[in-house]
Amino acid sequence: MRHDELTIRLGRSRSGANLSGGRDRRRGFTFIELLATIVLIAVIMPVAMRSIGLCTRLAGQSRRQMEAASLAKAKLTELIVSGKWEDGNQRGQFEEKEWSDYEWSLTVKNWTDALVRELELTVAWRSFGRQQGVTLGTLVYPEEN
Repeated sequence: MRHDELTIRLGRSRSGANLSGGRDRRRGFTFIELLATIVLIAVIMPVAMRSIGLCTRLAGQSRRQMEAASLAKAKLTELIVSGKWEDGNQRGQFEEKEWSDYEWSLTVKNWTDALVRELELTVAWRSFGRQQGVTLGTLVYPEEN
């Protein structure tokens, strides 16, 4: 028996079509399966996008806090080294264009000992319509004349 005869006896042709009269079921997705997938994506996508937006906003806020802390440390060091802290409470903005939306304020108070001063420097900025800020503090001894 030849290969061609064997194939026809088993009910299939060379092309793979079913010769016994039944339908050859091809693998694929049904309309219901595709519709269910689209509905599932439509439900999940807004939640995923909201999560991505929240993560992006928190990353930006974290970056701003780190920048503010760095600016506060630099400004506080500048005021202590130059001795300008002895002028009392002060306010200002950072002159560099990239930091222009940050403001700083220095508060000078007596500490528990009258010879020691407490310096608090706050760097503030507006984010999403709310005032945000970072405060650094230190203790200094006034220089004797």
